[in-house]
Amino acid sequence: MSETLTFLKSLTPAGYLFLVLTVVTLFCAIGVVTARNPIYSVLSLIATFFCLSGHYVLLNAQFLAAVNIIVYAGAIMVLFLFTIMFLNLRKEDEESKTNLTKMASVVVGGLLMVMLITIFRAKSAQVPTVSANTQFNPNTGLVENLGNLLYSDYILPFELASVLFLVAMVGAVMLGKREAGDRHF
Repeated sequence: MSETLTFLKSLTPAGYLFLVLTVVTLFCAIGVVTARNPIYSVLSLIATFFCLSGHYVLLNAQFLAAVNIIVYAGAIMVLFLFTIMFLNLRKEDEESKTNLTKMASVVVGGLLMVMLITIFRAKSAQVPTVSANTQFNPNTGLVENLGNLLYSDYILPFELASVLFLVAMVGAVMLGKREAGDRHF
């Protein structure tokens, strides 16, 4: 308990902002999963994206924060809302989930929780300390550096994400164009 108090006393205002953003992000992410109404789930996801943009600003990545707000909190969330309204989800149309499905989801969720706790408690996952003589690099969050890194070291994951988005768009068009009585893909 005393270690926690000394940790909280040693934080800077940016550290307190990080902790507040983290707590709000976690509550909003839990709201995404637990909301019964899909509209509330999407609104919680938008709040989660805004909190993550705050984390990007704290990491000196202002471009990523702006892109996260414009692309994800703006365009992708509008797409999600249109999809939810297009599907017109009703309680009587939803298939009932079997007990086996519910138990499998509880087991997988529990395993994920145990894995995350194990990772966070590992000694190698400790946060590195920054000494006072560490030099600050003002070019950290620049778009030029991000582009150079994205198109050199991370070109394969970037292209794989592009293919994934293409497949998702084709799937959305196929689902949107199906006629009543057609089989589901």
